[in-house]
Amino acid sequence: MTATTDARAGASPELTTARDRAKAERRATLLAAAAQLFAERGFPRVSLDELGAAAGVSGPAVYKHFVSKQAVLAAILVGASEGLLAGGRAVIASAGVDARAALEGLVAFHVNFALANADVIRVQDHDLDSLADDDRHTVRALQREYVELWVDVLARLRPADARVALRTRAHACFGLINSTPHSSRVGARAARSILESMALAALTA
Repeated sequence: MTATTDARAGASPELTTARDRAKAERRATLLAAAAQLFAERGFPRVSLDELGAAAGVSGPAVYKHFVSKQAVLAAILVGASEGLLAGGRAVIASAGVDARAALEGLVAFHVNFALANADVIRVQDHDLDSLADDDRHTVRALQREYVELWVDVLARLRPADARVALRTRAHACFGLINSTPHSSRVGARAARSILESMALAALTA
């Protein structure tokens, strides 16, 4: 009996786990390579063959993970928005009733995301309109939910302010945090400290 048959039959759960892990790692490698290429050259100017080559696989092998180049773009942008929303919710839950701790946690979380995902942010800025309509609407809906997490926390700290004003503060904060990783040359640790202090100052001014 082959290893493949064993895995399908459930006779070797360790092999199945290892295979699933390897597949997940290849998928992550493809997404990272795609984000870099899309950020550098733009979604329309990158082929699946080039994407596969950057990830160390053949172009046709990309189809084992994604049905199209547009599906790769959707995985990058929808996945990032899902991750932000889930992470933001976790930060707020961890802070409990302490609104200041929640805000500081959200700022630190978003700064970490921006520093680790500069390519994804550039793809979001340049290629959101290249998504299929359903995927673009999904990204927008997830982003609106994420923004409202911030607005809810800010409303606890600034109860006299209208939500539209608090929403403006949140968007301005995102603009500050998201733009800096493109140009910062001070190193991640220093950039993180600068961004966190400036973001908190802007949000609470």
